[in-house]
Amino acid sequence: MSWPTIIDRFKLLRRSALALLVVLVLGTGLAQENIEREGYFEVRSASTQAIGGVHRLDARLQLILSSEALAALENGVTLTIEMQIQVIRVRRFLIDSVDAELAVRHELEFRPLSQRYIVKNLNSGDQDSFATLYSALNSLGRVQGLPVIDDALLLPDRSYRVRLRAMLNTQQYPAPLRLLFFWRGRWQLQSEWFEWLLER
Repeated sequence: MSWPTIIDRFKLLRRSALALLVVLVLGTGLAQENIEREGYFEVRSASTQAIGGVHRLDARLQLILSSEALAALENGVTLTIEMQIQVIRVRRFLIDSVDAELAVRHELEFRPLSQRYIVKNLNSGDQDSFATLYSALNSLGRVQGLPVIDDALLLPDRSYRVRLRAMLNTQQYPAPLRLLFFWRGRWQLQSEWFEWLLER
């Protein structure tokens, strides 16, 4: 990686951290108008289907940003929304075993000059642009045909469960900000696990 790239990334991280700190400490117009929204993430439905020897996921998520997360987004902070998937082998006399895990991460960014919301899949590199936050979150909440695991990797004659949850990932921010997030409940956006049996 060249020095200009490293310096550019450092500047971007510093700008994001400063913008986020301003939002959290000083507040925004949303806070001044006493508009408070807690926000929540929820898995509405999820199922897997074996197609061509690969188990693929279809799911519907409800993603509502809190007022603080929304203010940060509108002030230039990129948010990372993560889907976590686990394939669990059911065992009779022992604790069930997590045999496979998958994390699908998307970045959500607002660009004020174009007034567009950008969603980037960090796993594949694919990127989409949306005119409204609603349409961006709605797209993030529709999962269709996502490959989860190859059937050949599963043990024969064994039962498996799959579970899924969505969360706002704050690990990319500097440690002081992550500590601040821990104490601010409206940044703790995470759904409950949604679980189902894997059909084979």
